[in-house]
Amino acid sequence: MRKIIALFLLGFLVFQFSYAQNSIADPNEWDSGKIKQGEILKHDFIFKNETKGVLNITGVNTSCGCTASQSDKKSLKPGEAATISVSFNSHGYLGEVKQFIYVNTDSAVMPIVKFTIKARVIK
Repeated sequence: MRKIIALFLLGFLVFQFSYAQNSIADPNEWDSGKIKQGEILKHDFIFKNETKGVLNITGVNTSCGCTASQSDKKSLKPGEAATISVSFNSHGYLGEVKQFIYVNTDSAVMPIVKFTIKARVIK
């Protein structure tokens, strides 16, 4: 009987740990859910300097002309954050869409940081 209870508890703990790992949201990814075709999405990502020195943002690029982005700061002290404002025009898209935003820095540790916008475009 003890073995059955122990196996049950072990299985329950493994399930809970597995579920918790899958439910943690990635701060570099935003899923807007369903949107109508032609809608323009806007979202702000927070980009934090987690290095021990000053971090300079050398550029912000996107994976497509339908997505625009900019940073409110170009230089970040250690622990300081910048807002990366992004807009995505869903005109011409249908179904699952992923767009990428690349923040380029002068850091050897984190030269490029990728942010992702996801959406399900419907008519």
